[in-house]
Amino acid sequence: MCLAGFHWSYELKRHLRSHSGQKPFKCTVCPSTFCDSGNLKCHLRTHTGEKPFKCIVCPSSFSKSGDLKRHLRTHTGEKPFKCNMCPSSFSRSGDLKCHLRTHSGEKPFKCTVCPSSFCDSGNLKRHLRTHTGEKPFKCTLCPSSFSKSENLKRHLRIHTGEKPFKCTMCPSSFSHSGDLKCHLRTHSGEKPFKCTLCPSSFSQSGQLKCHLRIHSGEKPFKCVMCPSSFSRSGSLKCHLRTHSGEKPFKCTLCPSSFSQSGQLKRHLRIHTGEKPFKCTVCPSSFTQSGELKRHLRTHTGEKPFKCTGCLSSFNDFRNLKHHLKIHGEV
Repeated sequence: MCLAGFHWSYELKRHLRSHSGQKPFKCTVCPSTFCDSGNLKCHLRTHTGEKPFKCIVCPSSFSKSGDLKRHLRTHTGEKPFKCNMCPSSFSRSGDLKCHLRTHSGEKPFKCTVCPSSFCDSGNLKRHLRTHTGEKPFKCTLCPSSFSKSENLKRHLRIHTGEKPFKCTMCPSSFSHSGDLKCHLRTHSGEKPFKCTLCPSSFSQSGQLKCHLRIHSGEKPFKCVMCPSSFSRSGSLKCHLRTHSGEKPFKCTLCPSSFSQSGQLKRHLRIHTGEKPFKCTVCPSSFTQSGELKRHLRTHTGEKPFKCTGCLSSFNDFRNLKHHLKIHGEV
């Protein structure tokens, strides 16, 4: 029936069952049948839970000798299955088979709900959860659940505080590899996300997304207590404190507290005496950028605040407000 040859008659007998489809070895626990007594013996361990093949390096044990052999490669680092099209090599023949599809473009695992197809059955299984909404990976510390095991692994770092991704240029460390990648751009100055409407570019895709709202005028973050809306979620969060009266940013040197971190930063300069905003025309310096802007008008002579009742104009809105009292408008 084929060209196969064997040393022993029992080997031929066993092989012939692969042609006839005969499976005389029946499981007494379930309907499974097998063409080989050895396969039945291995199968029975799925019922008994027996794992006689033990790893000599770690506590793991297995029901099949082949599973132990594959496991040992995780300790030795052996990767005997080599790709003949690139330098990649693998510890499992199945991994090589999947990898070869990246070269051939073959995607035999097709989604029955949408046109997507995949080179790996595991990828199809994960994809199907986007249709079913299934989230089998559950956090044991909070109600969160996830469709992918790697997402649960990342989430658990919120609870443990683990930050395994370390910056090689400063002491910073991160819980996600993507956060480290973004951080490294603060050292390199790289800004790969470019606006197509103006020369601006950004180090993070989220920053570009927020920036584009300047051009579109989109303000998707709406206040539920008033008609205000904002282009950034952080701006809405700050705004909501004007309704709640919350002032979470507290000065450690006096009883003052503020609704925004920037307000606290400016306030602290009263205590430190820091005046980072320096005039380029004279020695004056200021604690706030607005104060410097007003001061520069004394050098330029600019008076942008104009009275609508007469021809007077002023370099400071406060001076205009005081002047309006002459007209009785304030």
